[in-house]
Amino acid sequence: MIDLGIAKMALIGAVALIVIGPEKLPRVARTVGALLGKAQRYVSDVKAEVNRSMDLDELKKMRETVEGAARDVENSIQTSASDFEKSWSEVADAALAPEPPSYKHPNKNWRLKQGAMPQWYKARNGVRTRALSGAARVARFRPPRAR
Repeated sequence: MIDLGIAKMALIGAVALIVIGPEKLPRVARTVGALLGKAQRYVSDVKAEVNRSMDLDELKKMRETVEGAARDVENSIQTSASDFEKSWSEVADAALAPEPPSYKHPNKNWRLKQGAMPQWYKARNGVRTRALSGAARVARFRPPRAR
């Protein structure tokens, strides 16, 4: 705004005191302060409105660029999809096999699967090879009787 130094402010105050008079000076100062406040608020509102309009312009430009990019992507996807359909139809027409191969069962039985660990190793280290019933498990781990 206006660059006022202390000397200029003192000069303005002295002139105002002489012209207006000491009794009306506080009321005039309040009125001038209120008017300056309104002017500052008005200037800040105008700045905010200009900033908003600039932001809206930027957003509109950004939206247009994004929409253009989306259209380009959509067109490229459509062209690649049509190319794929054409090549797929060519491959399907060229490779019409009489029948797909039939399913053949592998004849495996998971119950007969042999482990890689030898039986003597399992027996020596106590690896369980058979399922125990609840009663057999209790009998196995029951503490010995005291005689």
